[in-house]
Amino acid sequence: MSTGDVQLKRVAFLGPTGTHSEAAAAAYAPESILVAAPSITAVTEMVLSGGADEAIVPIENSLEGSVTETLDLLVHSLNLQIRYEYVLPIHHCLIARPGTSFDAIETIYSHPQAIGQCRGFLQRTIPNARREASLSTAQSVELALQNENSAGIAPRRAAEINSAVILADGIQDDDRNSTRFVVLSDDDADPTGDDKTSIAFNVDDKPGALLTIMQQFAMAEINLLKIESRPARETLGVYIFLLDCIGHRSDEKLAKVLNTVREKTVWLKVFGSYPRYS
Repeated sequence: MSTGDVQLKRVAFLGPTGTHSEAAAAAYAPESILVAAPSITAVTEMVLSGGADEAIVPIENSLEGSVTETLDLLVHSLNLQIRYEYVLPIHHCLIARPGTSFDAIETIYSHPQAIGQCRGFLQRTIPNARREASLSTAQSVELALQNENSAGIAPRRAAEINSAVILADGIQDDDRNSTRFVVLSDDDADPTGDDKTSIAFNVDDKPGALLTIMQQFAMAEINLLKIESRPARETLGVYIFLLDCIGHRSDEKLAKVLNTVREKTVWLKVFGSYPRYS
């Protein structure tokens, strides 16, 4: 689709409309065509199939940590690159169909990340309510509208879209709650002078193997922002390490380190270099 001679970018997000992912997509690319998909995997497949130019997916929450579906896709199956990151403040509401009494709620629907981010509120106010996972926060409202004595955890916009009512506002366990999203495309970003690079790797099972990798960054005075591990999907106890660092993969200093690390690892994958969010 185009306006005049301008081709509008298509950005896929975790739908339906009313999710935090939609809000992040709209903030990242307000002039784009937003395309909803039913799962994080489906969002990325939109780009791979040509149905979208970019995908925006959650990768990390300040309360609940990493979004494992996104990480595992990047590690094991995607050939897409990270080209941008965006951080969205997360504000949750407890939403139900009109006429629902707070005291009557028996089931809470939402994405597992959202349920985890509101764990304290749920335990204090409705500890006996059953918690059911949904594919997205917005879908949780649709489910709540279909079932009596139910509620969903979702953004305020999801209530407005579905003509639902907000039973409680701001139910996240910490008002500093925020989610980091990454934009995936066929290519990463050009250097800006203030960039991050994300990689994944695994090492031989021997003493000091991981330390050797960390020392390469330390000796080059490259700051590491995050390191974590995910199962390698081989045998129990075998892990993939994920690392974010300062710099662009094309920077001379970081490029040299990455070449050295590649020689000292069993496997290395660069997810991409992209501007640091500020």
